[in-house]
Amino acid sequence: MGLGIDFGTTRTVVAWADRGNYPVVSFESDTGDLVEWFPSVVAERDGALRFGFDALAVSRDASFTQARSFKRLLADARANGVVRLGGSDVGVGELVARFIGALATALRARSNLPKNARKLARFESVVATPANAFCTQRFLTLEAFRRAGFDVRAMLNEPSAAGFEFSHRHARTLNSRREHVIVYDLGGGTFDASLVRVAGKHHDVVTTAGLGDVGGDDFDRVLAGLALDRAGLAWGDLGVHVRGRLLDACRDAKEGLNASSRKITVDLDACLEDAAPVREVTLSTADYFDACAPLVQRTLDAMNPVILRGEEAVGDDAAFADVAGVYVVGGASALPVVSRVLRARFGRRVHRSPYPHAAVAIGLAIASDAEASYELEDRFSRNFGVFREAQRGERAAYDPIFTREMTLPRPGDAPVAIERRYRAAHDVGHYRFYECADLDAEGNPRGDLAPLTDVFFPFDPKLRGNDVDLARVPVRRLDGEGPLVVERYAFDAHGIVEVTITDVESGFARTATLGA
Repeated sequence: MGLGIDFGTTRTVVAWADRGNYPVVSFESDTGDLVEWFPSVVAERDGALRFGFDALAVSRDASFTQARSFKRLLADARANGVVRLGGSDVGVGELVARFIGALATALRARSNLPKNARKLARFESVVATPANAFCTQRFLTLEAFRRAGFDVRAMLNEPSAAGFEFSHRHARTLNSRREHVIVYDLGGGTFDASLVRVAGKHHDVVTTAGLGDVGGDDFDRVLAGLALDRAGLAWGDLGVHVRGRLLDACRDAKEGLNASSRKITVDLDACLEDAAPVREVTLSTADYFDACAPLVQRTLDAMNPVILRGEEAVGDDAAFADVAGVYVVGGASALPVVSRVLRARFGRRVHRSPYPHAAVAIGLAIASDAEASYELEDRFSRNFGVFREAQRGERAAYDPIFTREMTLPRPGDAPVAIERRYRAAHDVGHYRFYECADLDAEGNPRGDLAPLTDVFFPFDPKLRGNDVDLARVPVRRLDGEGPLVVERYAFDAHGIVEVTITDVESGFARTATLGA
């Protein structure tokens, strides 16, 4: 039995493979209700951490500090990054690993998984990351699942997984003339889009795009801002706990909307208690949707590269008639204004998953099912490179090593590798690795740029002792010709990069997993 696990910003969803069916796992909440998600929430008090439902249970206890949407910390985290929770400093990797450990406990103790599955020592699973996730986020996510007792068979980009769910559910819309699908995935904290070519059970991700700072959380904040304005209050007037309760109330109100809703009500009395100037605030959905429109427009703007590639793939057809559909998934996509804007842009080709909050998890469960025989060619999905000295130190130049549309190897296949060979010019090599969302025409970084890792290598044999801190050694130019150096870069099926730097003549080498 394989699990598909979508570690979400606000909620984590699990599905499992059951003889050709892919049901979503239900968990028993503290109120005794069954819900199809595990809360992505952590609470801290006096150094002790609680996760999931246990964290929600103390949401009104002022002695606890609660952190929601902590997955967003991964988007710009370094592997040794630390986050402050209440009175505790917690490593980001440790925080995620302990949350995934709590998920494993909940799967065994409070889920509807079959009893024989709950008794397994380790869960075999396929997990997901946002398509625009950088190397550190992928590494921390993979390590967290492994530490928590999951055997990770594969790690897929979220919209790629949703593509499996589309072809499983809507196979009749696909044929030799219409074999491209655009996946629009708006989750709690991120937005991703992918163009997927489907040929039978073979999926080829042509290109991806995304935003790491747009998701359902942002729509909640828009509603909270409107409610506070109507009540004559400002965000800064509220304490941390009250802000959390207000965002919870806004999320509940937002998720209660449907296409025929005309008004939206926020219960301020439940959030602010005695500080509430009015018991509740009622707004028109039209005003709320107008305020959300810039966020939806940002997702459409981010989709443009995917749409352009789709038009290239099916021919010069501005109407995009040869695309099988735009598949809308992600919990935040349930907001009616999202479907309204997408239908205005793409018409009847918009298909919304009947389980938008669970589409990624279901797709992951399909990927975990060997008998389903689905195949995926996914992409590296961002650009990786290193800044190098140019013109004898007068400027720095970016050397793009891996680009976003390179194909990931399948699990078990050999990594994709590239080499750089040159004569060293300095006594110490200081490698500044970066990842970015895009490259301009000259190959320079464009869009989100994230520092990955600094790696130091001693070209001078005198500096190769274990007691030498290369980060503190002043870099100097060598007299004469330096050693012949080979840099070997490789990325695996999870999109994680490893670099090996070798002094060819002496055989001295060092290897680093970037993001680790």
